[in-house]
Amino acid sequence: MCPLCDQNCPYWPLSDTCTYAKVTHLFDNEGTVFFAMFMAVWATVFLELWKRARANTVSGWNLYNWDEDEEELALELINDPECTIKKHEHSYWRFMAVLLGAAVVIAVLIGIAQALVIYRVVVTVSFMRSSWEFLREHANTAAVMSGAVLHYLTIVIMTKVNRVIAGYLCNLEKPRTFTERENSFTTKVFTFQFVTHFSSLFYVAFFLGRYFSYKWRLMKDRRCRVHGEDGSEDSAAECWRTNYRLGAVHVFSLFDEFLEMVIQYSFTTIFVAAFPLAPVLAFLNNVLEIRLDAIKMTRLQRRFVPRKANDIGIWLQVLEAVGVLAVITNGLVIAVTSDFIPRLIYLYVYGPCANGNTEGINCLSGYVDSSLSVFYTKDFEDLTQVSRSLYTNVTECRYRDYRSAADYSFSTQFWHIFAARLGFLIVFEHVAVCIKFVAAWFVPDIPQRVENYNLDMKKQHLLEELSMMPEESDEYHKEGSPNSYRDFLMDDRMIERSTEV
Repeated sequence: MCPLCDQNCPYWPLSDTCTYAKVTHLFDNEGTVFFAMFMAVWATVFLELWKRARANTVSGWNLYNWDEDEEELALELINDPECTIKKHEHSYWRFMAVLLGAAVVIAVLIGIAQALVIYRVVVTVSFMRSSWEFLREHANTAAVMSGAVLHYLTIVIMTKVNRVIAGYLCNLEKPRTFTERENSFTTKVFTFQFVTHFSSLFYVAFFLGRYFSYKWRLMKDRRCRVHGEDGSEDSAAECWRTNYRLGAVHVFSLFDEFLEMVIQYSFTTIFVAAFPLAPVLAFLNNVLEIRLDAIKMTRLQRRFVPRKANDIGIWLQVLEAVGVLAVITNGLVIAVTSDFIPRLIYLYVYGPCANGNTEGINCLSGYVDSSLSVFYTKDFEDLTQVSRSLYTNVTECRYRDYRSAADYSFSTQFWHIFAARLGFLIVFEHVAVCIKFVAAWFVPDIPQRVENYNLDMKKQHLLEELSMMPEESDEYHKEGSPNSYRDFLMDDRMIERSTEV
């Protein structure tokens, strides 16, 4: 195989990658396509089942027709009946400024990811030139580990910076209500965090080398008793002081919990074709985390101030957007990154079984050799310095690509694979999206029991309203009334006659 760099890199045997190839085949096989399709359907069914659970809970708390904006307006009127209501305003200049600011932040985050990749390349070359033999032999591993540490530090730092920038952009938007501010802040922070976490993964996947519900029972001795229950005022005061020293909470305290779960949901669904074990690891993580969060919220933090809510707000739209993005990304991973399409093309077009004879023949024999192109060492640039190795007098080497040996242009096999990848991507995404829509239609958002209950409540509410105005209805039917039913019919007949004339 050809050297991996142009300075002090040796020729190396293809057999060094046998272990990596065996591990890769566990995830890169024919079953990955069906698993990615299954995960697309699972994401849709998961959200639909959550909507049904949400409808049951909201109906039980009698919040189905509750309007958060109306309640905010009612609170303002209660505090000040003569308060000035904030009107709806829309400024295109302000909107363009916010959009430009968000685009600049996203560009900076993508640039940081590219800088980390460049850092790995530069550090790898520097380690290979080192005089320390151990570092020279493990240059790639050392570069990857140092790059991972820098990536972690970048995520920690940019998480704090993203919140500050998102808050500034929200203030620039001047939202009318708290709900609008919360939705705007949530969308911006999630977008920035998504780019921070996933920009490197998207680069590695598509560009690198290519130019339950658990009950929590509080212990009885942890409960605070009010004054007079045990006859001791000091015990109640001490308990209140203990609670005061707990971790403070604010209006966005649950935001971090939502953000963590949605980011994990994104990791689980978007790159599931590349790492099918992600759902299992996420499940095991959540089994432990649900207990840790329960301990934190019930014993280490102050009690949250309760607020009415009939959904999770903008987070539901974020989850639905992640589900659609997961279909696109998994299709790209299978079509562009994996060897699924090249193997199929070789199997049916270029392999030994292309003529239809499959008896006693391994149809994929020769596939690895067909996926490697030939490079003549005489065509190396003058500045290229190949490290001394066991291989001498090498006239040609192999590299992973589909190019002709004569002029190094793309071969016919490359264009066949390219067309097949594009066709597979279009078919996969359309089929997956159609299946998602069918699954969403098949599973109703609201259970039938809840719909019937809401219908009965509407009927009862209308009957109560009608029973409160019997006198008004009698006045409308009195003879001689200017608004009587008889006058209405007479006016209607006159209109019909005038129309006929």
